[in-house]
Amino acid sequence: MGHVVLDITMRILIVTDSYPPEVRSAAQLMSELAEGLCECGNEITVATTMPGYNLASGTKIDAIPREETINGVRVIRITTLPHHNVPYILRGINQLFLPNFFTRAVLKILSGPFDAVIVHSPPLPLALAAAKLAKHYSAKFIPNIHDIFPQNGIDLVTWWQKPLIQFFFGPMEKKVYKLGDLIIVPSEAHADYLEKNRNVPREKLNVIPHWIDTAPFDAVVPNNRFRKMWRFEGKFVFLFAGVIGPSQGLEMVFDVAEEFQKEKKDDAVFLFVGDGTDRARLQNIAREKNIQNVMFKSFVSSEEYPELVKEMDVAIVTLTSKNTTPAVPAKLVGYMAAGVPVVVAVHKESDALRIVNDAKCGFTAVSSDSEAVTAAFRAAYDAKLSLKTLGENGRRYTQEHFAKEKLIAEWDKII
Repeated sequence: MGHVVLDITMRILIVTDSYPPEVRSAAQLMSELAEGLCECGNEITVATTMPGYNLASGTKIDAIPREETINGVRVIRITTLPHHNVPYILRGINQLFLPNFFTRAVLKILSGPFDAVIVHSPPLPLALAAAKLAKHYSAKFIPNIHDIFPQNGIDLVTWWQKPLIQFFFGPMEKKVYKLGDLIIVPSEAHADYLEKNRNVPREKLNVIPHWIDTAPFDAVVPNNRFRKMWRFEGKFVFLFAGVIGPSQGLEMVFDVAEEFQKEKKDDAVFLFVGDGTDRARLQNIAREKNIQNVMFKSFVSSEEYPELVKEMDVAIVTLTSKNTTPAVPAKLVGYMAAGVPVVVAVHKESDALRIVNDAKCGFTAVSSDSEAVTAAFRAAYDAKLSLKTLGENGRRYTQEHFAKEKLIAEWDKII
């Protein structure tokens, strides 16, 4: 990466619940952070959970080692109770066991010392576990806040569940912000939210956006392998790739698909590649409404992902209007790096709207406005001649604003 390696290296522990071979965007970000900081001359250890979901088709869980070294990074994996692909309440209960469970396991394996402990949050209880580990090792505690929990959980549940989530997780959130020596967030909107709504001192907050490694996308020469395999030749494909959960509010895309079907846009296909708690429900909706232009496929590997995205016409980013926090789905940056135009339908607080409009790389709508959402998809479908230009705009914007080397250098400088 061309960084100057300092004589004094830092020993850094990264705590995350998502790491390869998981294929979530968070797993990719954390692995790139770990390996990037390692290349900067730091000694990096990752403590993560043993994955049981969000895996590429064909991945054998039993073959995943509990400890290994990947590109210079020591990775240890710890078995925990399931806290993905389960109902919210069960997920919350299981997460409450994480701090003591995870901390005890890590302390048995890692004697330290560490200079800094970085944690990806959510899950918020894992951040509390990282705070305990930082205290034990007398290390700097650095929460990396991607989604603002418990608020984003409160936004999505029914009225009677909201006070329960706040009761259990509200004090935990305050403690994490208080204990953080510095806090890293992906946008100025996140920083503003935490300062105004959570009274986090501004001097603690540092903005480092989601980054993207464009090299894997550059290396791909599309040969329409996925299109041929799934019989999409001659089709106009809208792609959603990632976790299929309630936060995404993907019903809005099904409404668009149904409308396209009525309008006889027979070449349009809505492709969902991934898995999550909402997948079965959405498949049932498609069957019940006889929506024939939607298709579901399992996760592809991180190595295949750039090829998949580059073969498609338009990529989809959605978030339900129930959200009230400034979430920016990390998949957006990956789509832009692939040079693929996007349709973004998110809540009005999301910084994704600004990014797409600034980059001039696609079509946007506020997800609460169903007519605007449908109009955005129609505009993308009708813009066949300008899609290449929109994709190139997005690609250029990622190089200017989300380059991996630049942003990981910022991490190294800040910590």
